[in-house]
Formats: sequence, structure tokens, C-alpha cells
Amino acid sequence: MAVCVIALALVPAAHASSFSLELTAPASATSGDTVVLRGRVVPALADATVTVLRDGVAIGAATTGADGTFAFRTRVEGPATYSATAGELASAPAVLAARPRVTARVVGSGVVGTPLRLEVRVQPVRTFQVTVRRGSTVWLSRSFEGAARIRFSTRASWTYRALVTVPADGGWLAVERSLTAGVVQPRLALGSRGASVRILEARLRELRYALPRVDSLYGLDTYQAVLAFQKVNGLPWTGRVDARVWRRLRTASPPRPRYRGDHIEVSKGRQYLLVVGGGQTQLVVHVSTGATGNTPIGRWQVYRKVTGWDWVLWYPMYFLRGFAIHGYPSVPAYPASHGCVRVPMWVAPQLSSRIGWGQTVYVYW
Repeated sequence: MAVCVIALALVPAAHASSFSLELTAPASATSGDTVVLRGRVVPALADATVTVLRDGVAIGAATTGADGTFAFRTRVEGPATYSATAGELASAPAVLAARPRVTARVVGSGVVGTPLRLEVRVQPVRTFQVTVRRGSTVWLSRSFEGAARIRFSTRASWTYRALVTVPADGGWLAVERSLTAGVVQPRLALGSRGASVRILEARLRELRYALPRVDSLYGLDTYQAVLAFQKVNGLPWTGRVDARVWRRLRTASPPRPRYRGDHIEVSKGRQYLLVVGGGQTQLVVHVSTGATGNTPIGRWQVYRKVTGWDWVLWYPMYFLRGFAIHGYPSVPAYPASHGCVRVPMWVAPQLSSRIGWGQTVYVYW
């Protein structure tokens, strides 16, 4: 959050050149947020009572610490000018600009023939504009006051793109929110084609599930990405998309890793792999581990990598004895390997390029 720092000269009657009072405030905040105003008496003056004012009206007090500093928390109600006083000391004003709080969401699964709507609320109540495009055509452009509920047509597969704009006015900053809502066929499976598949693939990639491309064809790669999504989200491992999968896709976030830093995580219990960078999931991959449960649980390091084939293993990365993460033609939804971690063939070279020697591999249930 940007902060503007304002130094304030204060003039107590008997010590005009001895003390000053300083106040800092955030440059901007959203209505309803809690912000911290900070200041100090210079030179340091401990246990001094400082009164904080908003637009000239006292809203509370703080006490300086041993170093002369103080902090005061307050809830943002709108644009305001803050100041502070301590005895005969008075600070210069610190101006805080405010943004209205805009809540915008799409409600519904997005499946053809089922209800789908856009809900928008602006607090405090302000006039805002909503522009909705269906494909390249403007489907709706209208002003609202405070709140809006817009029903989308779901007779066929379409993609809606909505832009909510609240203009700047009277110390309030402008705010924009954009949302995308796809109307999709209720059921998809291997061999499906068309706009619904494209929407599915784009959403899976957005959530960081491994897919080589968005091509509107529900091939083996899309099937495996759907399997990974189902595994992460506790859905049946079918590789097919139904209304339940669509609902979860709308609200899902990329999975959170268990560990911080840069590493690989393999879940034996749910049969997926995470590539983690900086503590954030970068890629989610469908896998198949040992059929007998012998894939070793623990913390390991990649100690050997092979480019291309190593016997029947494609781009293997060995992390313990003969156990490796590698590409293989068959990666079923269930544990089926001799103990290694199988990944789809096309993913293996990409993983090998991302993962270096010595990289940590966590395997857990």
C-alpha cells in the first residue's frame, strides 16, 4: 500500500523550536478497511497523549512509546483528512483517498439451461456502469445505483465478459472489476469438441493444471488435467466433466502446497504432483505411483537426470535408488507403477527442464 509521509512542524508556546509532531497515513484505502496512522514526537517524548482527528473531529487517542512514536488504528469510512495534537503541538494534515468497496461475482454453474447471473454491490452506495460483452458484441451497457443483479441467457454456449466501472468523484478513487462467465455444455468427455471444451481448458490452465495447449478438443491431455483437478478437489476420479465439476471450477483456486520454497510435492493419497516455486504452486500434474504402495514417503533430492529414454523411463529424474519421476505411456487414475511416479509423456521433458539436480522432492500420503 502506498504511503505518503508528511512532516509536521509544531509550535508549543514555551518550546517553539524544541518539539514537532509528525503523522503518516496511507495514501489510499478501500472503504471498510482498517488502516494504521503512525506518528512521532521529535525529539522523542515518552508517554505523551496524542489525540487523532478526522476532518477536524477527534476520533481517539494514542500514547507515545519510549522512542516517541505512536500508532492508531481506524476504520476507513471515506476520503478524509487526518491530523494529530499533543498538548500545544499540532500536526499538518495527512490526506487519505478512498476507494468504494466493489463486490462482484457470478452465481450459477454456467451450464446450458441453468440460471446464471452477475451480482454487483458498491459500498457506500454510488453510481456505477456495467458493460457486458457476449463474444465481440456488447450485450448490455447500463448504469446502476448501489447494486445490480443481471441475468445471463444460457440457451447456448457463450462467453460473457463483464466490466464494472465506478468513476472517481469527490475524493473517491475510480474502481474497475472485470469478470468472465462461460455458458457451457453440461457433460464433456474424451472426444468432445467446441466452445465448452475451450472454456474448460482455459480455466484449467488458469488454475495451473498441466495442459500443453487450449485447442477445443477433449483429448487425452485434457482428460488427464481433469483427473488432476478432480483429485485435488475431492471429486470422483472419472476424467469426465459434469455439472458438479463445472460448479467447482468456478470457485476453485490453485492448490496450496504443504511446504515453502522451491520443490516438488507428490501426494500418494490423491495421486497428483505439484511443482512449487517460491512457496506457490506453478504446475499440477496427474500421476500414478506404486501399485503395491511402495513409492517411498519422505523428503528426497533429485540425484540423477536422464534426457530422453532410460530403459522404458522417459526423461526420468531419480530421487532415491531406482525410484524416479518419469514419463510413461500409461498413467491411469489409480496407482499402477512398479514404485516410480509416472507422469504423462508430454509433461516429462517440461518437468526435467524445470527441475534441477539436488531439487527437493516431498512424497507424502
